[in-house]
Amino acid sequence: MGAGFLVGVIGVLILSHATYSTIQYRALLKITEEEFSGPPIDVVIELIVSLVLCLWAAMAAPGNFKSIHPQSEENRVVALPANLDFMIFNHRGKIFPLETELKLK
Repeated sequence: MGAGFLVGVIGVLILSHATYSTIQYRALLKITEEEFSGPPIDVVIELIVSLVLCLWAAMAAPGNFKSIHPQSEENRVVALPANLDFMIFNHRGKIFPLETELKLK
């Protein structure tokens, strides 16, 4: 587990605590027969902090991006999988040229 995953778990825990606090606050307002106008400021701060932590974890946890270029060395098939039943080599992608020289005017 990396730091991004740990930050994501902390963000989700803070978000669940903010949810539970809002539910308790609404129950208290029902008992005192007051009208709900919005969550308290501490719950709003918790929501903002959990949003920032979850967004940071979503960007940090997945890892590095891989190249999508067909000529990249990362995309070379080293060995075919054992189950070849679902490998399709005859598809509509072959009608597109490999090198395109398109320019916007």
